[in-house]
Amino acid sequence: MVSEIEAGAVPPPTVRQGPLYRIVRGVLRPLVRLVYRPDISGADSVPMHGPVIFASNHLSFVDSIVIPLASPRPVQFLAKSHYFTGTGVSGWVSRTFFSAIGAVGVERGAGAQAQEALDQGRRILESGAAFALYPEGTRSLDGRLYRGRTGVAWLALETGATVVPVGLIGTQEIQPVGATLPRVRPVTVRFGAPLDLSRHGPASSGRARRAATDEIMAAIHALTGQELAGRYNETPPAGAFAKLADRVAPRERI
Repeated sequence: MVSEIEAGAVPPPTVRQGPLYRIVRGVLRPLVRLVYRPDISGADSVPMHGPVIFASNHLSFVDSIVIPLASPRPVQFLAKSHYFTGTGVSGWVSRTFFSAIGAVGVERGAGAQAQEALDQGRRILESGAAFALYPEGTRSLDGRLYRGRTGVAWLALETGATVVPVGLIGTQEIQPVGATLPRVRPVTVRFGAPLDLSRHGPASSGRARRAATDEIMAAIHALTGQELAGRYNETPPAGAFAKLADRVAPRERI
């Protein structure tokens, strides 16, 4: 786990959605439900107040639209910063759309950038809001469920937030990799029973973070029934030395 960056080192995100978010959610939510008729279960178990982490499997770009529209309460999530920095009309459309669905821009990467993303999520949760993330780190291109990265557990243990596992089924059929427009396909959204991970120990403990993350991933697996990949979803290390180093001293993925 990289050292925590002081809170003042990263500009705080907007943690409260404005009127545009409420308008878009109010219009899109009933429209999407009318067109796609999603099968949503377990929403009544989602805490309606206080910090909540929605920890979900990740199959498609549209997952970050499906979860906010299926959730019974407003949700924020992190998105690549370039969605907010474009110029011209297309840049404005991208920036307006992602802001309207509750996204917060952040640089993706390892080390300090990874910790910055966690700090952004922490601030959102400390405001009492709901925050969605994908413990796998990136989309599963083969449909399997990959090992979870421990950033989700760090956030939960650091903030005391309740974790609600989310299982998405069929979203990869709505917008497969390479498709430019979404298709109308059946989709299932399952909200699991809330998890209190505090019994695993403090956020400073690597063992506690790993055990809490594994509990979250087991809950997601119970909701989706996906085949387990048994490894992290990332490009394998290149070169004989890098592969050997990764086996001898595997890094904690955040």
